[in-house]
Amino acid sequence: MENMIKRFLNYVTIDTKSEHDSQNVPSTETQFELANLLVKELKELGLSDASVDKNCYVMATLPSNMDKDVPTIGFIAHMDTSPDMSGKDVTPKMVEDYNGEDIILNGEKNIVLSPADFPDLKRYIGKTLITTDGTTLLGADNKAGIAEIMGAVEYFVNNPEVKHGTIKVAFTPDEEVGRGADHFDVKKFGADFAYTIDGGEIGELEYENFNAAGVKVTIHGRNIHPGTAKNKMINSMEIAMELNSMLPENQKPQYTEGYEGFFLLTSINGDVEETKANYIIRDHFKDSFEEKKTLMQNAVDYLNGKYGENTIEVVIKDQYYNMKEKIEPVMHIIDTAKLAMEEVGVTPIIKAIRGGTDGARLSFMGLPCPNIFTGGHNFHGKYEYICVESMNKAVEVILKIVELYSK
Repeated sequence: MENMIKRFLNYVTIDTKSEHDSQNVPSTETQFELANLLVKELKELGLSDASVDKNCYVMATLPSNMDKDVPTIGFIAHMDTSPDMSGKDVTPKMVEDYNGEDIILNGEKNIVLSPADFPDLKRYIGKTLITTDGTTLLGADNKAGIAEIMGAVEYFVNNPEVKHGTIKVAFTPDEEVGRGADHFDVKKFGADFAYTIDGGEIGELEYENFNAAGVKVTIHGRNIHPGTAKNKMINSMEIAMELNSMLPENQKPQYTEGYEGFFLLTSINGDVEETKANYIIRDHFKDSFEEKKTLMQNAVDYLNGKYGENTIEVVIKDQYYNMKEKIEPVMHIIDTAKLAMEEVGVTPIIKAIRGGTDGARLSFMGLPCPNIFTGGHNFHGKYEYICVESMNKAVEVILKIVELYSK
């Protein structure tokens, strides 16, 4: 476990921030730096087939040491970090024997990780936490998952008497920009099923996620000198505001939870002549997902009728779907993960993901792939932290899943 933490502290110092608007694969070349390091480490552990392909997908195999057939299990994590926060010059801080009080992340900038803002901190009194220095994200999403998978692999390599079937390992790029499964070769990977180690707090076990769509809106206005603009000017920014006002106020992320879906305006930029806006639509249920897309299209159609045909151009594109329908036929993979947690002293928290993972797309590509916790909190920002003891438990859960399928 000590080596696992050392690996994690090293991984987070490598800038693997992905980029939304990049058309490259991967979206950032820096992801190859971590990919090449992981291939090197896997080979040093004896996984001789470890490799990274031209698209920055790392795959490796730990062969079975058993004389009977058992399922081939995959474990997957992603290498990139959020494009919305700096992942450069990450300087992790260790907080040992946490006392339950405020943690000064950056005294100079008065950035404090406080249980007043984040009550979950109180659950970790006496534990060891890893935090940011208040200027970047930490990268536990998902470098913690990588380190935990590597820790499990190292355990099996160092303890050859422990029986296990064939274990497949994969580390993917660009999950944070929704492209983590775009070039994943399921056939090459060769697992019967897999788990992404990409969840949050200890105990999380997830096999439901949002159905997701992205929306690109372009609004064409008409710029006229304001002194002579009457009955002539069409202000594209005001139309954008009108479109946004037509979406249900109570269906925004800040007002939703659990299985409630939402519309989110993620970016807007414009002037009188032209405004571009991007939305995401999320919903756990297919019928209400389709209703949300229809509502968006109907609002656009109404405004085009009001201001003129093609005033607004909209492209609504599905991104991924709820994996639940692909997991339910093989629910043993959930039952086994739940039992594994219980046997290592972790209380399972089975809930729907209010987001998506590589596993959602992979499940629809023929690789059933639910999601397991890493132990982290507050992903994608300067208040991100992770509990070392939770990371250790994640490794134990991986080991126990393999053990249960090897009986």
